[in-house]
Amino acid sequence: MNARLERKLRVIVIIAAAGSFAGAVFAATHGLPLLPGVVTGLLISSILGGFEILIFDGPVRAWLNDRSFTASLLIKSTFYATVILTVQWFPIVEWILGRRPMLGIDTFWSSLLYSVVVSIIVNLALAITNLVGGRALLNFFTGRYHAPVEEERFVLFVDIAGSTGLAEKFGSLGIHRFLDRTFRELSLPVVDHRGEVLAYVGDEMIVTWTKREGAKDSRPLRCFMAMRDELAQKSGYFEREFGVAPRIRGSLHFGPVIIGEIGDVKRAIVFNGDVMNTTSRLEALSRDIDGGFVASRAAIAQFKSPLPVAMRDLGRLPIRGRMDGIDAMGLEETAQRITAA
Repeated sequence: MNARLERKLRVIVIIAAAGSFAGAVFAATHGLPLLPGVVTGLLISSILGGFEILIFDGPVRAWLNDRSFTASLLIKSTFYATVILTVQWFPIVEWILGRRPMLGIDTFWSSLLYSVVVSIIVNLALAITNLVGGRALLNFFTGRYHAPVEEERFVLFVDIAGSTGLAEKFGSLGIHRFLDRTFRELSLPVVDHRGEVLAYVGDEMIVTWTKREGAKDSRPLRCFMAMRDELAQKSGYFEREFGVAPRIRGSLHFGPVIIGEIGDVKRAIVFNGDVMNTTSRLEALSRDIDGGFVASRAAIAQFKSPLPVAMRDLGRLPIRGRMDGIDAMGLEETAQRITAA
């Protein structure tokens, strides 16, 4: 299944499940029949989940992204409250179940207030998940990296080419808007290729995959090529908005990474180890390599399926911190994108 569609369906299922559970809890605590409560919660949450995916994460996604966290939360919560009021004011659930309306006026208002509060909590949870990252939030809850562990990971560094000159041209606020919009567009291929955005560092984006997930269909390499395709498709927008379209360079490496929670006032899950340092240094080398991309042979060797793009052997490149250098590969200058099977 398409990863972007899978993500949307997962959000709808989570919202629907939360709504059904909340409806059951309200019915049980107010001495009401369980079925109407569950159906009411399911109906409201399904409508809201559909709007969340089809509208809020669709046509108005860019507009909402330009709003602050609080403004976006208020806009969506206001819409949620309107939907809830409509569903509960009219006896829609009773019509569906073929029952007479059972809510008294006092129960109606308590049900309405309860539903609005639950919807705001769910909306807030979705907003926080988007802010922190779904996988990172799940890992915090499960405590997966509470004690540091070693995992084999693919690490992809993506750098915005010429960002220093662009910063001088746009100024501090302008370059931030430019990078923000660029990273928003680059995030879509990451979702499509089931990667995880680890961090944004200045003009760099760091993406990672586990060994099992990354080795499938050469996902990290396909992701980088898809990023370039995405920016090429949006070049007209960037030209109109900023007067220049972004270009990216990248580097890819594979190996053992130490992952663990760190910090106190602001807790975070961080990646450490030679792989991170080496990938960063490969990215620096990509600036002088035709094609603007360098991958370690160790990373390419993990891919069992045909590569999505033609690559050439760069030999052993000298790299700071490694006396023996590193065997690397780059993109063919005339490489054509190979369609995934």
